[in-house]
Amino acid sequence: MNKILLNTLILFLIIGLSGCSYKPIFVEKNYGFEIEKIIFDGERDINRIIESKLKFIKSSGNKEKKKYTIEIVSSKNKKIVSKDSKGDPLKFEINILVNYKIKDNDNLLLRNKIIKKNVYNNDSDKFKLEQTEDIILENLVENASDSIIASIISIDDN
Repeated sequence: MNKILLNTLILFLIIGLSGCSYKPIFVEKNYGFEIEKIIFDGERDINRIIESKLKFIKSSGNKEKKKYTIEIVSSKNKKIVSKDSKGDPLKFEINILVNYKIKDNDNLLLRNKIIKKNVYNNDSDKFKLEQTEDIILENLVENASDSIIASIISIDDN
């Protein structure tokens, strides 16, 4: 009896999971604008993640759509938040700062600054600590990228 119930449960789980169709929020939308050019300066890892998020809006040569240029300057800062009695770090804080400008034909439309931060625990395994930092950085930058896209959308709606 338990084997039949388990097999049925697994079958429903497989059917349920295969029926899901995940799509990122901003990918499938047809915008009335394009990003003609992105100029990066600053932290390479942050810029790489932002570029991968914005590449689907890049210019395709459609003359009917508004074309924007974005200038992005990014930086990352990691600091120790707390230490133990020996002076070894217990918690770290990672901050990212993304300054960006949105231009239309060299006219400045928007200048904004995004600050994201996260506090996390130290780990004795340095490889695991580095992986944790990479995941946190990617999540922070993806949130910042979504904010940039949202600000372009709000400019385009006006």
